[in-house]
Amino acid sequence: MQNTLQQGDRVLVDKLTPWFGSEPERGEVVVFHDPDNWLAGEPTPESNVLQTFLSWIGLMPSAEEKDLIKRVVGVGGDVVECKGTGPLTVNGVALNEADYVYPGNTPCSQDDQGGQFKVEVPDGKIWVMGDHRQNSRDSRYNRADKNDGMVPVSEVVGRAVVIAWPVGRWDMLEVPDTFDQSALGTQASASAALTVAPQGVALVGAVPPVLWRRGWDRRREDGPRA
Repeated sequence: MQNTLQQGDRVLVDKLTPWFGSEPERGEVVVFHDPDNWLAGEPTPESNVLQTFLSWIGLMPSAEEKDLIKRVVGVGGDVVECKGTGPLTVNGVALNEADYVYPGNTPCSQDDQGGQFKVEVPDGKIWVMGDHRQNSRDSRYNRADKNDGMVPVSEVVGRAVVIAWPVGRWDMLEVPDTFDQSALGTQASASAALTVAPQGVALVGAVPPVLWRRGWDRRREDGPRA
């Protein structure tokens, strides 16, 4: 997810909104459980005492859980396509990704391993991509798994809303403007009241574990393609 996230960043994840019926939306950065061995061969991070305690009382995932963090590009019913070096299109509409795609990367990768594609996202699933396009183990390079590279919404932990640590990196993780294009079509999501209000509760209730939540290092978010 570079440069949006850097190695060692800790993020605040809104885990409450999904409980109110909301689903991931295009452009959001989400944390999700490994849907089908995307992290095969990656070492399990060591747990510390605080993390073990917070996991025991339900405020933090266990260190044994393997989670990833990526950007939602397509939701149920969307057609996502990459040709040549891009641009990436959703429902035939080109995305302007200059604000978040890693400098020097092209939106699409010209390779025969998955960089060129056209997929229709089934209901109940999302298509995710890393911002470091030429070095991201995302939906494109997991097409051989049981979900055809899609991530079931049921595996989404929540939306990453804030870079909380280190202090100098504090920033909101906003949805880029390019995903607001009306031509993309309406997303099937809960009302604004349900998607916004719970985040305020999450900001208050989740601050203690946020500073200790494990960071997703470069191997876990942008590791070598598989």
